[in-house]
Amino acid sequence: MRTESWLRGVTPYQWLVLFVAWLGWVFDAMDATIYAIVLHPALHDLLHTADGPPTTEQVGWYGGMIFSIFLIGWAIGGITFGILADRFGRTKVLIATIIIYAVFTGAAALAETWWQLAAFRFLTALGIGGEWAAGAAIVAETWPDDKRAKAAGMLQSAWAVGFFLAAGFNLLLKGYGWRMLFLIGVLPAFVALLVRWWVKEPVRWSHAHDRQAIPLSAIFEGDLRRATLVGSALAFVAVFGLWGSTNWAPTLVREMPEVKGLDSAISSTYVSYAIMALNAGALFGYLGFGPLADRFGRRPVFAFMCLGSFVMLPLTYLTPTSYNGLLVLLPILGFFSNGIFSGFPIYLPELYPTALRATGSGFCFNAGRVLASASPFLTGWLVMTLGSFGRAASTVALIYLLGLVVLVFAPETKGRRLPD
Repeated sequence: MRTESWLRGVTPYQWLVLFVAWLGWVFDAMDATIYAIVLHPALHDLLHTADGPPTTEQVGWYGGMIFSIFLIGWAIGGITFGILADRFGRTKVLIATIIIYAVFTGAAALAETWWQLAAFRFLTALGIGGEWAAGAAIVAETWPDDKRAKAAGMLQSAWAVGFFLAAGFNLLLKGYGWRMLFLIGVLPAFVALLVRWWVKEPVRWSHAHDRQAIPLSAIFEGDLRRATLVGSALAFVAVFGLWGSTNWAPTLVREMPEVKGLDSAISSTYVSYAIMALNAGALFGYLGFGPLADRFGRRPVFAFMCLGSFVMLPLTYLTPTSYNGLLVLLPILGFFSNGIFSGFPIYLPELYPTALRATGSGFCFNAGRVLASASPFLTGWLVMTLGSFGRAASTVALIYLLGLVVLVFAPETKGRRLPD
């Protein structure tokens, strides 16, 4: 009955906007995940020399560098396209960013060296970062205020679906090599057509666009300064933890006793099931954040997710002695370390007026990503220093304690109307 009550009053067009933005984020997640899945076999091919295949340490080092370059591109794209979405419109930017990340994911299949792969991943990331800023803004501005948190949680659930999709394609194409998986990443370009045909600019943006454009510096003025600093710091913590630890799960799987040394196609099956397990838990985290935030507030739920991630990372990366043991812990880890991201399409748009909503949200979600881009590189260094992915990822988990400190200064937006 309660579910029916919150759905009452939602128009078909509002559902359409959510679906199109959700679909764009599904493929966004799929294209972002593909590299984590194929990291091991791709770098084994690209780093292979006459002296033999690369070592685990070399895979960790170069893999970390490519992850870091990817995150820098994501940050640049998110900030740049966030500004453009406020200036030229949400739908135009949504179309452009989807095309960018689709085309360059497919182009990665042509890489012949590790640095070419890094370049293609950087360009892919520009579109991935920009798509989030435009999509989060258009959903926040289209849905009613009292239903916005739940809609944003549903939007973020697309990330888990994208992970499942990437893992499913990995299973389906496991005999075709890592290049074919990148080629599949071209498919999202068709979503851009749906945006072009079905979605119009939100009324809120159209009214704000009639006024004079506000410069980026405005998000650091007055009360918005606190919002920007807190939002950026929270995003930094979440991204640092995810890309510095959780997203190394496929590599951790390949190091498990039952998987290590197996043929690449067979080990890909183990990796796919592990990613599905991780994202089964993440899906509950994504969908659960909105209702929990409406009930308890944004700050307490962010704190809950930070604390859970801090505890679960060492448990997941250090305690399992078998693949089956790892499968039990991955969904719980996914609930916390991935589920925290549902808070950002809910919380960040609530901090800014319409004329600065995509700019502010895009900046916060991605400015911290510049600093967080060091996390995969740091993890690669920690692997070489500490000798295993498990010890390295567990060390990175300390970042979530910083998140708990940041939340002391965060404004609570529960029950507030979206600022005009």
